[in-house]
Amino acid sequence: MQFLGISIDVATLTQMAIDLSGRLLLALLIFFVGKWIGNRLVGLAKRIMARSHLDNTAANFLGNLLYGIMLVAVILASLNKLGVNTNSFVAVLGAAGVAIGVSLKDQLSNLAAGVLIVIFRPFGRGDYVEVGGKTGTVLDITLVNTRIRTTNNHEIIIPNGDIMTSASTNYTSLPTRRVDIEVGIGYEADIRAARAVLVATAKAHPHVLTDPEPSVVVTALADSSVNLLLRVWADNEHWYGVQTDLLEAVKYALDDAGINIPFPNRTIQIEGLDMDKLTKLLQANAAADQSSKDKVDKP
Repeated sequence: MQFLGISIDVATLTQMAIDLSGRLLLALLIFFVGKWIGNRLVGLAKRIMARSHLDNTAANFLGNLLYGIMLVAVILASLNKLGVNTNSFVAVLGAAGVAIGVSLKDQLSNLAAGVLIVIFRPFGRGDYVEVGGKTGTVLDITLVNTRIRTTNNHEIIIPNGDIMTSASTNYTSLPTRRVDIEVGIGYEADIRAARAVLVATAKAHPHVLTDPEPSVVVTALADSSVNLLLRVWADNEHWYGVQTDLLEAVKYALDDAGINIPFPNRTIQIEGLDMDKLTKLLQANAAADQSSKDKVDKP
């Protein structure tokens, strides 16, 4: 067959068209079937993550990430069935991934740390924690950062990478918490009497738990005092109130019992000082002050 002076083999052309159509249909079939399977697998993965009580933010992110990976794989398989060399695409994607990873390494580190936080749950919303050197109540946990509110109502945003690379303390992960009240008494005071006063004061508080019972131990024989430590237990929600209440109540109870809370005393001895000269100097200064006062008061 001649077309514009060009010989065309109709049989070959027909066969090529049939082959191309077949590959195109097969590629489309791979794409749509692969996409359908990907949606079903992602949905199944999200349901599994929901049953495991994984945070919704992390579940959605991981589900979308899984879907994107499967979609790229399906597209590459479809292009490969059409006869397109996908090696170059894979190389380009790999190079792009490396470039993005290098330029966003800090954000990717925070992202990975956020996934670990929502998976392993070292703390949750509403917990009172110390993370990244900051202390406060957790407001929100995202995949990049964590927001906490301090006791003076300041909102602090901490990158998740900083949280995962440093020690963190969760003060409310357990239902109860110990309150430590340290107080010093004079060396002349009776430790047993002071212990009885402190224990009775603690037991009188309505939010102090009876199990474990309040206890008092001697922690130090200091320079000016015998240091006692009152240890009581309270529920997390009452911890701060118990601490402040006992600090005040212990002071009043010791005063009522006649037990002194001493303060540091120092005796200073100066060698080589002539007391007569010091006395005359002090008298001269006092006279000068009186003279200045009389001049000011004189009309």
